[in-house]
Amino acid sequence: MTAIDRGPAHTSTVAVIGTGTMGQGIAQVALVAGHPVRLYDAAPGRAEHAVGAIAARLGRLVDKGRLTAADRDAALGRLAPVAAIEELAGADLAIEAILEELGAKQQLFTALESVVPDHCLLATNTSSLSVTAVAGALRLPGRFIGLHFFNPAPLLPLVEVVRGAATDQAAADRAYATVAAWGKTPVRCADTPGFIVNRLARPFYAEAFRVHEERAADPATIDAVLRESGGFRMGPFELTDLIGQDVNEAVTRSVWESFFHDPKFTPSLAQRQLVDAGRHGRKSGHGWFDHAEDAPRPAPHTAEPCEAPDKVVLYGDLGPAAALVGLIEEAGITVVREPRSAGGHLVLPDGTALSLTDGSPATTDRAARIHFDLALDYRTASRIALAPSGTASPASVEAAIGLFQALGKQVSVVRDVPGMIVARTVAMLVDFALDAVAREVASPQDVDTAMRSGVNYPRGPLEWGEELGARWVRDTLRRLHDSYPTGRYAPSQALIRRAALQEELL
Repeated sequence: MTAIDRGPAHTSTVAVIGTGTMGQGIAQVALVAGHPVRLYDAAPGRAEHAVGAIAARLGRLVDKGRLTAADRDAALGRLAPVAAIEELAGADLAIEAILEELGAKQQLFTALESVVPDHCLLATNTSSLSVTAVAGALRLPGRFIGLHFFNPAPLLPLVEVVRGAATDQAAADRAYATVAAWGKTPVRCADTPGFIVNRLARPFYAEAFRVHEERAADPATIDAVLRESGGFRMGPFELTDLIGQDVNEAVTRSVWESFFHDPKFTPSLAQRQLVDAGRHGRKSGHGWFDHAEDAPRPAPHTAEPCEAPDKVVLYGDLGPAAALVGLIEEAGITVVREPRSAGGHLVLPDGTALSLTDGSPATTDRAARIHFDLALDYRTASRIALAPSGTASPASVEAAIGLFQALGKQVSVVRDVPGMIVARTVAMLVDFALDAVAREVASPQDVDTAMRSGVNYPRGPLEWGEELGARWVRDTLRRLHDSYPTGRYAPSQALIRRAALQEELL
């Protein structure tokens, strides 16, 4: 028996309403999984056009050896466009992928409900609207579910299975099992603004944009630090140029408005200006970067070679950056240990302190300090960012640069900004994830799965938080909050509780 009806797989009909890129992708997934698929679009001729586009994509899969010609022909034999919504009457699952407008979706599902049988699951692919609100106009809201595929649907594995306030558990279970049977990676999620991925990913963009707005670093450098030190596959500036600045900004604004203008979700003025200027990224030819064919790609700021110091003094331990000590010694630089000292930092030969950013600015008094940023893995990271205080001498900065260059790292020197780049981003991601779990948006496992599979994060945020320690994350955010007392960086109660528990166990 299949997940979506009470008969064998070849009798389970899937209806897809809306035949744009996402609708075509969902239809292709269902077809390859063995289902008859009916395509409907309110615009005349679009369903027929979608059949041709899907056939072309399946043909390319055959050319690449990913699908046999026989399987392609069988799939196309199960695909049919329909001209009227009444022709979807035999569907066991109906998924819409139409415009993101609440009234339009409610009108569609009200019409569908009068056509399909009562056992048919009704699903929306919305990424920004409330599943509960869409279902509010239905006679049987218990069978309504959110199935949020990611674009392109045939390639990306994640599907958020979103349970609205009125969704029956049995319907959610059927939807989850169906998505899993299609070879996708389903995660369960409560109906909340942004669901899992679009809710938890906001700091990845917002913190980078804020660092840029403060002119601490340029977009190319911020992207490089997050890729080469943080381990993210793409930086937020290049990624939003790929997504579309208008699309990404609209999601950010929708989540912010849905949370009643919570400062944690505040959109970026700089990104809003890009959208207003029509600079939407690759699709318009210009976004954060110029995408003209002959335009040079901006290079990140990278320091020139500098001489490394012969030795450094280690006071205490470096916490999440403890691996640096072994790397420094492997590079032939002497490390003199002062283990009974409070705090964790290195001291360069001229007395300048060099430490992992703790959320506060390097410039707090007259003492010369240099902060370095967090890395996913200090051994494999290929770039490190440094932020010197206003009193750090050029010679001190050069010594710090040389130290990390001796470890095989490229070095980007940025202006002194609280939390730097990777550290503030990761701390916020961890806090958002803990808060979501505490509010029962999703399970810890589903949160980490969603962020790894949906947006290719190098680690799930909860996994990252366990490695860093809740106390480190909490204290980093508290210091950021001291620098920016708007509420944006105030640690969540979930993080505060987790950190307190860790302290009790020590």
